[in-house]
Amino acid sequence: MPPQPGSGAADDAAAPSRSVIIGAAATGRRLIEIEGYSHTKERLPNGRSVALRPFSVGGHSWQLAYYPNNEVREFPGFITISFRRLGELGRRSAGAPVCAQVTLSLLDAAGQPVPSHTESSGMMDFSNFSGISFHEFINRAWLEESEHLVDNRFTIMCEVVVPMEVRVEERGAKPPPTAAPPLVMVPPSNLHQNFGALLSSKEGADVMFEVAAAVIFVDDMEAEVFRALLAFVYTDALPDSPKMKEKEEAAMAQHLLVAADRYNMERLKLICEDKLCKHINTGTVGTILALAEQHNCAGLKKACLHFLGSSSILNDVIATESFEHLARSCPSVMKELISNISTPVPTDLGETSQRDMGWHAMLPFARQTSYWCRVMVMVVLSVVSSLKGGNALLSCLCLVVAFLCGYKLTEKLI
Repeated sequence: MPPQPGSGAADDAAAPSRSVIIGAAATGRRLIEIEGYSHTKERLPNGRSVALRPFSVGGHSWQLAYYPNNEVREFPGFITISFRRLGELGRRSAGAPVCAQVTLSLLDAAGQPVPSHTESSGMMDFSNFSGISFHEFINRAWLEESEHLVDNRFTIMCEVVVPMEVRVEERGAKPPPTAAPPLVMVPPSNLHQNFGALLSSKEGADVMFEVAAAVIFVDDMEAEVFRALLAFVYTDALPDSPKMKEKEEAAMAQHLLVAADRYNMERLKLICEDKLCKHINTGTVGTILALAEQHNCAGLKKACLHFLGSSSILNDVIATESFEHLARSCPSVMKELISNISTPVPTDLGETSQRDMGWHAMLPFARQTSYWCRVMVMVVLSVVSSLKGGNALLSCLCLVVAFLCGYKLTEKLI
């Protein structure tokens, strides 16, 4: 019997398991702090050292040794650091090499490696020999004159990198691709930063406290909006309002967005943007688009322009009061809408269509005429709105566009 849709067998067939080959390396760092450098130089002659406590990296035990007067007589005047492998901390595959790379660095006062005194062994196989010595690591005369010897002390860092054995892991099916990101991304809370910035700069603060009279005055904000804002300040979330109607919820989100922009509360502002994206319709898109333009809400503006991309929806919006408010308050947005409408429709209809007939033969005459009529109606409404608002520059621009559209419409009728 074939597997039913959604059954385990069908899921396994659609999502195969994975074999993952993993190559990695273990890294360890060790600091060598030399205090009383001059004393160590006097007490430890050539060939004598101080062996440091062993440490483990990559399943192996390693040890460093400090020679203030070098390990051998061929390099007088230099400090030597030796590095050797002591043994394994676990089982190793027979015949497998023990590779490692060791890097020594003299550190400056800020704890950063000094480039001129950083040496690396490169990747080496320690299976056949126990270790390596950096005989010419630091010239003592140079160190004693340098800024890196402070209060008779200096620091060396040793970094060890041990490549691990390549292994294979069996994993489940790869997770499905994630959905497209939303237009508005709500970031994590940064409320403490908002409070700190407001407290230190006092910029934008219009709240007056009268301690004796216990009175607080907040200008340009309704009481319900302030309560919601105060709830967000204390809880980092908007209060639940199950009895609030959809229209009232949209209005509250608009007022809170204005307040959030005013007090530079970016997270609250984005939450309001996200809520308003769900309230975009033919009756509200004009008001919401104007709000997005005035308060620099890029995601909300993009959502409104996407909603207005349909010609049928645009015709319905033109007849609303919100569109008149948009034309009067945000002339720049009107210019964008006119530009989008005037943009030609793409003509890439395939090789057969382009060979057999042109674009104008594909579209019925009535559809072309209706298109330019919509442009004319929108431009005329923009002229009326701009004249009411006293915007002479926009009026002139709209009249020029109207003349061009009328000329194009005349061509279609003829």
